[in-house]
Amino acid sequence: MSDAAHLNATNRHDFVLIFDVTNGNPNGDPDAGNLPRVDPETGLGIVTDVALKRKVRNYVDTLKGDEGRFKIYVQQGAILNNQHRRAYEAAGTDPKNAKQDDILKAKKWMCDNFFDIRTFGAVMSTEVNAGQVRGPVHLTFGRSVDPILGLDAAITRVALTKPDPKQASDDETARSGTMGRKAYIPYGLYVAHGFYVPAFAQDTGFSNEDLEILWQALVNMWDLDRSASRGLTACRGLYVFSHSSPLGNAPAHKLFDLIKLERKEDVAVARSFDDYNPIQVDSARLPQGVTFTQLVD
Repeated sequence: MSDAAHLNATNRHDFVLIFDVTNGNPNGDPDAGNLPRVDPETGLGIVTDVALKRKVRNYVDTLKGDEGRFKIYVQQGAILNNQHRRAYEAAGTDPKNAKQDDILKAKKWMCDNFFDIRTFGAVMSTEVNAGQVRGPVHLTFGRSVDPILGLDAAITRVALTKPDPKQASDDETARSGTMGRKAYIPYGLYVAHGFYVPAFAQDTGFSNEDLEILWQALVNMWDLDRSASRGLTACRGLYVFSHSSPLGNAPAHKLFDLIKLERKEDVAVARSFDDYNPIQVDSARLPQGVTFTQLVD
């Protein structure tokens, strides 16, 4: 193992992120009444890459939000064109009459000032055109190791938002509460895969410091995203395969196959992380030029 190989932004990295959820909804599906996302053929749970990126953004915003270089572009309620105008204002140009060179300058300003653009890229060719950026970091959907059981619990609220029209106007006491629903799974262990491509980092200005913050976010972002609806979520593993070259020394899927995660044979239905065998990494089969780093014990 190496303490530095995974922090080198000039070389390729492939990584495996493992996390679990207890009595919570890791990623609700708005097309299915906010029930946990599931593969209908296999019953395996799904967490989208967008959901994972949202947690990374929230963590970095909390950690570095006061620093100009680490602002977050995609935020709830943000007007993205306003951010594009800031880029043109910084260059002293008018976006209405922007030429290709002006757009490139605006794109560079956006990359220099927004962590998530440098990391994940962005489509900024909207009404105020700041170009398009392909980021160096890419995430897959998270998928559960075993099928999940999506449940929908009924909940009640004893308070009302307004009085019952049948009550007297001076009666401020609620006669009955309101009903609601809460979707969750008893337990799910998920695995997501990620890729860092340094060729795209050259275009965005992604640095060694950015890479270090990314690893930190993937490990710790769950602790800043707590809510009753999400249950108990925890990072159970972050495994990084670092190549000694920008193009890589081995296919990513062969590296991912070195990690084995299986349920214990005497456990019929997993309800905790202890119901799985310890995660095995066959580091003896690492290809030449690839270094393995485990960031979560």
